[in-house]
Amino acid sequence: MDHNSQPQEITTLVGREVYTNNGVYLGEVEDLRLDLDAESVTGLALHELNRELFREESASARGVIVPYRWVQAVGDVVIVNDIAERIQRSKTDEDEEEVTA
Repeated sequence: MDHNSQPQEITTLVGREVYTNNGVYLGEVEDLRLDLDAESVTGLALHELNRELFREESASARGVIVPYRWVQAVGDVVIVNDIAERIQRSKTDEDEEEVTA
């Protein structure tokens, strides 16, 4: 990290697009989850979700919360590790197993 750079307000994250490190679009940051006691960001609340990955969540909820520990980089966009894709793939695999069983 560049220790000489000016700190930015956390609100600058709002509106940024979120992608996995594989380039898959997840959604857009709508809000932040904070731990006020620890004075840290604990999650990113996403909306405008990728409907292919978040089919159920898009239909039944307003968005999803991505744990901030998944964030790998913040710039013009936010990059998170591919765990979100893996979770959605495992859900799909479970659904397919139920259908074929």
